[in-house]
Amino acid sequence: MLLEGSAIEVQIDKDVVGGVLVVRLRGELDHHAVEPLRDEIEQSLENTHYRGLVLSFQGIDFMDSSGLGLILGRYRTLSARSGKMALCEVNTNLRKIFELSGIFKVVPVYASEQAALKAIKEA
Repeated sequence: MLLEGSAIEVQIDKDVVGGVLVVRLRGELDHHAVEPLRDEIEQSLENTHYRGLVLSFQGIDFMDSSGLGLILGRYRTLSARSGKMALCEVNTNLRKIFELSGIFKVVPVYASEQAALKAIKEA
């Protein structure tokens, strides 16, 4: 699925694995892309009854602070509904942003999608 907010586009691929929504992101995640992406994720989470969410950043080339807001907002939503969230496949550039912002202290990050899914299912 392609979400367009400006000249910058973000592509998402969604799957539900054992009741956990997996969202694979590709492209550039900026303030133009976040709002439609947030709405898309929220709608999909309703279908899984907010059991869990894995966000894969393997294909993200760029992310600004609105991407951090997207992550924290979904984390708050899931936590309020007793769901679990994990991030995975974070590249070196994003890892620096996540480290500086404190995301690692809030949302667990895993090397692979499989490890993130396993952690959510075992939680």
